[in-house]
Amino acid sequence: MNSTRSPFLTLALIAMTVFLVFQLRDNQRRWKTQLDALTALTNRTVQVSQVMPPDRAPPTETEAIEVFKRGSPSVVAVANLALVRSGFSGFQLYEVPQGAGSGFVWDKKGHIVSNYHVVHQANTLTVTFPDGARYNAVLVGIAPDYDLAVLKINAPPDKLVPVNVATSRDLQVGQQVYAIGNPFGLDTTLSAGIVSALGRTITSMTERKIYDVIQTDTAINPGNSGGPLLAACGRLVGVNTAILSPSGAYAGIGFAVPSDTVSRVVPQLIEKGRVTRAGLGVQLLPDHVTARAGVEGVAIYAVFEHTPAARAGLEGIGISRLGDLIFGDVITGVDGTPVRTIEALQAILDPRAPGDRVTLTVTRADKTREVTLTLIEER
Repeated sequence: MNSTRSPFLTLALIAMTVFLVFQLRDNQRRWKTQLDALTALTNRTVQVSQVMPPDRAPPTETEAIEVFKRGSPSVVAVANLALVRSGFSGFQLYEVPQGAGSGFVWDKKGHIVSNYHVVHQANTLTVTFPDGARYNAVLVGIAPDYDLAVLKINAPPDKLVPVNVATSRDLQVGQQVYAIGNPFGLDTTLSAGIVSALGRTITSMTERKIYDVIQTDTAINPGNSGGPLLAACGRLVGVNTAILSPSGAYAGIGFAVPSDTVSRVVPQLIEKGRVTRAGLGVQLLPDHVTARAGVEGVAIYAVFEHTPAARAGLEGIGISRLGDLIFGDVITGVDGTPVRTIEALQAILDPRAPGDRVTLTVTRADKTREVTLTLIEER
């Protein structure tokens, strides 16, 4: 008995067969894609494990460890002892701790760099190394205007590991930095952070401004003062000097004197015990007097005799027949940089040395001219 297949059934079977074929091919493509992805992930995992073995520390952690290993042998604790009298009629003298801070070895001759405020008014100074070795120190020179001081100890050369110094002019905001010091008497402590800002200005104990100061969020507490601020390479980029905190403890903002300033000041302290500052050989009129007269710039009050400024023809103020103030030369720029205040002028001259030449832009009687002169030692 012959039976005939319905055309509709045949078409349905054909359509189902085509669907199954396309579905199978689609599944094969998806399986291949997943297999390729899994293979790539496996290869990537193998490559990562080859570059960074599981037992190796992350780069930043390794960096901090290396900085501490390099820098800590150079860091010392500085103790400031004062003499006090007690007993009947005050005949008995005692040494009591007056202050404490940090410092670091500058050279093999035994010079130690610290902050001026750490050694201020000290009768006796001692320097203690991380291994407990202690030495009496003598004060070689101070620079209160920069909050820097240099001490000297008699220690064996093999005991002295000088810090390596880098330039601070190349620092960038966000750069990783490290501080090593003795906060709260806890010796050889490492803290890490970044450069938060550059070009800050702070006030020294002498009320003079310290320019181009480094701001950092590296934890700096009492006792860290005078210790080094180090770059990731382990080299000195600053000397920790102050914090901004109502409580007197770390609050996220610290300051360090830049290494470029340290490199300029410390050799002078070692050589002659003081710092030579460069000046123009003039006396300046206070800013508020100049501003009250409606004059823009830094007005010269008087010019010292027998100076390059006098030979260049600069003039100070005068008095008219009616008793009115007559302005002489007003400085409006130095080497092309505009200046409007005495502080701005001092900030430009601060890194200069006696003997350097500068070009002043000055105005007098509504006429502007340029004057080139040699800087002299400030009196």
